Amino acid sequence: MLAVMAATASATGAKGDVLLVPGRVWTAEGDAAHAGWAVLVHDGAIAAVGPANTIHAPAGTQRIALPGTTLTPGLIDLHSHVFLHPYNETLWNDQVLKEPQDYRTLEAAAHARATLMAGFTTLRDLGTEGAGFADVSVKRAIDEGMIPGPRLFIATRAIVATASYGPGPRGFRPDIDLPGGAQEVSGVDEAIRATREQAGHGADWIKLYADYRVGTDGSTQPTLSLAEMKAIVETAHLSGRPVAAHASSDEGVHLAVEAGVDSIEHGYGASEATFRQMKQRGVAYEPTLTAVEATAQYFEHYVPGQSEPTARMREAERAFRTALKLGVTIGNGSDVGVFTHGDNWREPANMVRDGMSAPQALHAATDVAARILRQHDKFGRIAPGLRADLAAFTGDPSTHIEDLKQAAFVMKDGTVYRTPQNTP
Repeated sequence: MLAVMAATASATGAKGDVLLVPGRVWTAEGDAAHAGWAVLVHDGAIAAVGPANTIHAPAGTQRIALPGTTLTPGLIDLHSHVFLHPYNETLWNDQVLKEPQDYRTLEAAAHARATLMAGFTTLRDLGTEGAGFADVSVKRAIDEGMIPGPRLFIATRAIVATASYGPGPRGFRPDIDLPGGAQEVSGVDEAIRATREQAGHGADWIKLYADYRVGTDGSTQPTLSLAEMKAIVETAHLSGRPVAAHASSDEGVHLAVEAGVDSIEHGYGASEATFRQMKQRGVAYEPTLTAVEATAQYFEHYVPGQSEPTARMREAERAFRTALKLGVTIGNGSDVGVFTHGDNWREPANMVRDGMSAPQALHAATDVAARILRQHDKFGRIAPGLRADLAAFTGDPSTHIEDLKQAAFVMKDGTVYRTPQNTP
C-alpha cells in the first residue's frame, strides 16, 4: 500500500544526483504520458529524461521508485491569494477587518506549505487583500529555505480605484477609517505612483482592478479609467513587469485589453468579440472557475454532483468555452484562498468539466502557465536543463484529471518535500 509522507526541506539532505522512476512520465512536450521512462536530476536541475534503460546514472545516485504514479512538471497556479482562507470559515470583510496582519502572515506560511505538498511548485499570488507588503517577506522566507512553499510571483497590494473595493465604504459609518483590501488611486499621477511603489517594494507583477461591484444596484461596472490603466501598464512595462487585470464585465475586460494588460482574471461577462480582441493581442486568460463554484457552495446552496449549476457558474462556463473555442491562451488560475489551499487541483478538474481535454488542462497548469510567467526557459516542462520542479500523482492525470488530487511526490528545485513510503 502506498502512503504519503510529508517531509521537510532537509529530509533528503544536500542536492545531488537523484533518479526518479515512476510508472509514467508526462513531460508537457506532448499530450501522452510515457510508460517506462525515468528522470535524472543533478544538483537541482533535470539532467536527463527518457526510457529508463537509456539513462546512465552516476555512481552514488539516489534512486526513488514511484510505482503506480505519473511524474509531471511541478504544477502552477496563476491566481492565488495565500493571505485568504475560505469564506465559509470567515467572510472576506472579517478577514481584512479583524485578523491581524501578523496572524494572516502565519496563515500564509501554512497555506504555502499546503500548496507545495499538493504538487503545486509555483504560484502567482495576486494581492495580499489588506495585508500590505507581507507577501514580500513570505516569498523571501521561502526562497531562503526558512519555510517550505512554492516559487512565488507576487503582486503586493494590487491597485483599485478610490472607494471602489472593500471593505466598504458603503455600509460603514463615514467617519471610520477602514483598512483597504488594495491600494486606492484616483488619476494618472496616483496610478503611476502606486505602480512604482509596489514595484519598489518587490512586486513581480502589477495587478489592477478594471471593474468591480460599484453600480447603484451592486452590478459590476468599470472603475479605473482607460487613461489610469494605461498609465499603470506603461509604468509597469517600463520596469519589465507584466500586468494582470481583475475584470468580470465585458466593458471592464475590453478596457483592460485596450490598456495593454498581459492577463485577464475571471472574464465571466466577456463577449466573443472581446475574447477575439484578447486572442489578437496575445492576452492570457485565467478563468477562476473554482472560485465561482466555491462561492456557489457557500452562498447559493450549490452541491457538486447534485445541484444544477448556478447562473454565475453557467456564465463562467460560457466565457471559458468561448475562449477555448477561439484559441485564447488559457492558464490555470483558480483564485485559491476563496477555497482551501492545497485543493488547487480543482481548477484543472473544472476546466476539463467545462470543455478542455485532460492534456489541455495539464498544459494550462505547466508549460502554458510558465510561458505566461515569462519563465518557460526555467521550469514548466520535464526537459534537460530546466529546474527540477516535479510532482508525481497516483494514477494518470493525463487521462483522468482528478488524479491530480493524489500527490505522492513533490520536488522543487531538486529538493524533495514529499515522498511515498511503504506501510504495512
